[in-house]
Amino acid sequence: MTNTLSRREFLERSACASAMTGALPSSDSAARLSPASQDHASPSASADAWFAGPTAGRSVVRASQAMVATSQPLASQVGIDILKRGGNAVDAAIAVAAMLNVTEPNMTGIGGDCFAMIYVSKTKKIDALNASGRCARALTLDHFTSRKIAQMPLSGMDTITVPGAFDGWLTVLEKYGTMKFADLVAPAISYAENGFPVMEKIAADWLPEVPKLKQDAAAAATYLVNGGAPQPGTIFTQKNLAKTFRTLVKGGREAFYRGEIARAIVDYCQKNGGFLSMEDFAAQKSNWVEPISTTYRGHTLYELPPNNQGLTALLILNILEGLDLKGMRNDAVLYYHTLVEATKIAFADRNRFIADPAFAKIPVKELVSKDYAAKRRALIDPKRAIDPPSYGDVQMGSDTTYFTVVDKDRNAVSFINSLFNSFGSGIVAGETGIMLHNRGSGFSLDPGHPNKLEPGKRPFHTLIPAMVLKDGKLLMSYGVMGGDIQAQGHSQVLVNLVDREMNLQQAIDAPRVRYISGKGVMLEDTLPANVIDGLVQRGHERVLPPAGIKHRALMGGGQAIMIDPDTGALSGGSDPRKDGIAIGY
Repeated sequence: MTNTLSRREFLERSACASAMTGALPSSDSAARLSPASQDHASPSASADAWFAGPTAGRSVVRASQAMVATSQPLASQVGIDILKRGGNAVDAAIAVAAMLNVTEPNMTGIGGDCFAMIYVSKTKKIDALNASGRCARALTLDHFTSRKIAQMPLSGMDTITVPGAFDGWLTVLEKYGTMKFADLVAPAISYAENGFPVMEKIAADWLPEVPKLKQDAAAAATYLVNGGAPQPGTIFTQKNLAKTFRTLVKGGREAFYRGEIARAIVDYCQKNGGFLSMEDFAAQKSNWVEPISTTYRGHTLYELPPNNQGLTALLILNILEGLDLKGMRNDAVLYYHTLVEATKIAFADRNRFIADPAFAKIPVKELVSKDYAAKRRALIDPKRAIDPPSYGDVQMGSDTTYFTVVDKDRNAVSFINSLFNSFGSGIVAGETGIMLHNRGSGFSLDPGHPNKLEPGKRPFHTLIPAMVLKDGKLLMSYGVMGGDIQAQGHSQVLVNLVDREMNLQQAIDAPRVRYISGKGVMLEDTLPANVIDGLVQRGHERVLPPAGIKHRALMGGGQAIMIDPDTGALSGGSDPRKDGIAIGY
């Protein structure tokens, strides 16, 4: 069975929509899948050549000193330039974040949120930052219930939360950086003022957003060229954004959260039916948090704790660890079926439990335990796709840019910055050039759900940077951008490296599966036809992308840097599903 979705249907049916609505799937009883390899007949390829991974379209990038991997070549180059000038990984990360605001304006910017992990080589410790914004204090559930709105909208004023990214940039820089913000943002200002050539992938992503941008006069004036999307190679300028960056160089955090930029955003929102206030901006503060982790076959994966979905990747890997994935090398259908089912089970818990821990008690320790994973693993039926299970019984005790940097001292940054959906809320704050995100779409309007909308609360977040340690040392800094694909991408890339023993570029290139909701799953069209047919025969419903959009566009974009534990050499991979590149020296 296949199902083609409209663009809006895809956004609403994607698994993160379950978290927004608070929908709780029905329970299901299923046969057990034993840890041993299963001997089931299937229409998958008999040979195991697929298991070793695809022939990568590009080589792994290798370097001895430092490396940057981003989704946009100019941003990667800016990061390397900072490193060559003596900046550290954090300095380069902030320069890259600013540059991506310019070169990938549909995905990221200071109108959004960010999360970061910083690995400090001297201490071999990971520090993590949550720089997500909060709901306007004037916005309550009553606003929606009185209008008989049962689900959060995907764009518009109601979806705008306080942008947390800029405070996050400065917070990271103040603690770990060595260079001045003015020097780090200078390349972004130059490219915003003078223009940059639009890349192919960004141009393709821009085109379907034209109707959305036309709904807001400031957005249309800022991001449309003669009423349409820019073509590849178009020199695109953002002079208002350049002006805003110059203001922030002079005024810093005060200008954005208490001064003229905050005032410009608040005035525009309130004049157009929005809810943000100067008090909301003044109260914004990033938080240093303790990363959460699990082990997977001798590797330790670190993620950020709720309110973001990093927990989900840990849940998936805990379920998979008890299964013999290598034993499935002769049965591609069973292998991909197992990935989907583990994800489906993990998402049932994700959609129920993840919320702002300041407003809800979240049983993180219990959820990431191996005993809990064993109970959830038992739900998998190797012969058929199960209905989404209920969330587990625990005892209480989007469009995005991801990039990573490793410097000469082997400090590392895993960084993700986002507007959520493409061009976020679709609203530019007047003449600031700032596209405001729609992260409020991540709230539930179910008054009984932990993730329900509340004033001053952070919504469920899809953004998750990650790091992997082995034997107490940093092995990899990585992430896979793309809404609810992120946790799935983290687990699939790590499985490709550990179980399938692929090199880094192969692990990123390999075909992905993306669980949507119910029995619906996107199957990348680079999978063999007989594997896709076999999954459909097992009861999976293949979800096709909206018209004019390819599967690859919805399978996320991975960036990764690995450190050779023996030589210290760096290897980098960048996803061909995006425009990006890894660069080292």
